[in-house]
Amino acid sequence: MGTDNIITLFFLIVAALIFLNLRSVLGKRTGTEKPPFEPISRDQRQMDGQPQPADDGKVITLPRRDPQQSPAEAFNRYQAIDDFVPAGTDLNDKLRRVFDVDPTFEPRQFVDGAKVAYEMIVQGFAEGDRKSLKTLLSNEVYQGFDQAISAREKAGQTVKSTFVGIEKAEISDARLDGSEVTIVMRVVSQLISATYDADGQVVEGNADSVAEVIDSWSFARDTRSRDPNWKLVQTQSEG
Repeated sequence: MGTDNIITLFFLIVAALIFLNLRSVLGKRTGTEKPPFEPISRDQRQMDGQPQPADDGKVITLPRRDPQQSPAEAFNRYQAIDDFVPAGTDLNDKLRRVFDVDPTFEPRQFVDGAKVAYEMIVQGFAEGDRKSLKTLLSNEVYQGFDQAISAREKAGQTVKSTFVGIEKAEISDARLDGSEVTIVMRVVSQLISATYDADGQVVEGNADSVAEVIDSWSFARDTRSRDPNWKLVQTQSEG
C-alpha cells in the first residue's frame, strides 16, 4: 500500500471516530424532544399579532368567549363589590356608583382602613391628641372635637380610656355628591373609659367595666383630589 493510501485511510478512521463521538454526545432526534424555550409565550404572540406555530396536538386550547356573550358576562368589573354585598341590593347599587367615579375603591379594604381610623380617632380624642385628629377629621368635625377637648382641659378633667376592640364594622350607606363620595360606617365597639375631675374623681364613665358603643360615622373624600385619604365628616352615636 502506498504512502498516500495510508494517509487517506488514517483520515477516514479519524473522521469516523469523531462522528461516532459527536453522535454519542449530542444524541439522535427521536421526535420526543422538548421544544426550545421561548421568551415570548404563545399567548403573547397572539396578543402581538405574530404567527403561531402549528398545533402539535398536545396544546390544550382554552375556550374563547362566545361572540354572543356580553362584556359584562365575560368580565364583571364589580366583582369585588358583588362579593362584599349581594348584587341587586340598594347598597350594592350605591357602591357600584362609587366605583364608577373611583375605580380604586375596594369595599373590604375600605372597611379595614375605617376600623383603624376609628380606633385612632377614639384614642386620639381621649388623649387630646390634636395633631393626630387633624389628619383624620374634616375641618368642621375637628373644630367640634377641639372645642370638647379644650372644655375638658379648662375644667381640669382627664380621660383614661382602653380600647378593647371592634365587635362589628360594616358599610351601611354610600352617597355620591358630584365628585365627593361619602361612605357611612356602622361600628360596634367595646371600650373602657372614664373621665376624672381635677381631684381624681370619676365624673363620667366607668373605669371597671366594658361599655358597648355603637356609632354611625361618615367618611368622605373628593375623587378629584390626589389625596387618597378619607376623612371623618360626621359622627352620630346610636347608644
